[in-house]
Amino acid sequence: MFEITRKRYYFEVVDEGEYVVGDRAVVDTARGKEIGLVYMAPKMMEEESLVLPLKPVIRKATEEDNKQFETLKAEAIKANTVGKEKIKKHELPMKLVATEFTFDKSKLIFYFTAEGRIDFRNLVKELATIFKLRIELRQIGVRDEARILGSLGICGKELCCRIYINKFDSVLIKMARDQGLVINPSKISGACGRLLCCIKYEYQQYADALLKCPSMGQIVNVENSRGKVVGINPLNEYLYVDVEGKGRMRLNLDEVSFDKKEARKQHKSKKKTPEEAAVKGLEAK
Repeated sequence: MFEITRKRYYFEVVDEGEYVVGDRAVVDTARGKEIGLVYMAPKMMEEESLVLPLKPVIRKATEEDNKQFETLKAEAIKANTVGKEKIKKHELPMKLVATEFTFDKSKLIFYFTAEGRIDFRNLVKELATIFKLRIELRQIGVRDEARILGSLGICGKELCCRIYINKFDSVLIKMARDQGLVINPSKISGACGRLLCCIKYEYQQYADALLKCPSMGQIVNVENSRGKVVGINPLNEYLYVDVEGKGRMRLNLDEVSFDKKEARKQHKSKKKTPEEAAVKGLEAK
């Protein structure tokens, strides 16, 4: 796992060294030698679960490697301050999130967020003159920004993207709706301002369970009466139905009959409510 981006990659252990979680290791990457934390102890894996060919682990980080890494971190903090000053000077609409040197100090990378594309050519030229090495300005999204900066989620734990999410999945308003969550931005959005990643964790269970249920507002048959579905608990397989002449009743799924083909059609084509449409910008894609 690389410290700034928190991204995790597989590398092949080609020596007899002992690597334990928390150790630092020097590895070969597309941009040269890098140093990262051992996130998972070495183990045999099926080739199908890997993207081949794997880059090798060069060595367990030595005391000298660790000193160099800490020195680069300290220099990157200073470079970050300079970067912010120059962004302000050039009046660019961008937010500098983090800065890092590659382990061989051949390149200085600035991670930033911005709403659109930025013409930062003059900024790069000035930074290259100051630091006298290759400069890369890398635009990232708000979800990557949250992962780099870190925070606590509404659950009280460290953000999932900092701990184990490696690739961001799409999280849609429909997922929150199908789980019966209140469409309130303060309740269902994370530190990044997008929908909580954890909304996706149980979504497939709800999606599968909903296929057995009528849709909201659908007319169902209840013994000798008819009623309108006003609430659904798909996992526990019960409904709230406004029954003609009897009022609102809680009924088990096997106590009602309905047109299943129509229910599936409505589940798939259900339009967004005004509340859902208003928070469309929360969707994480």
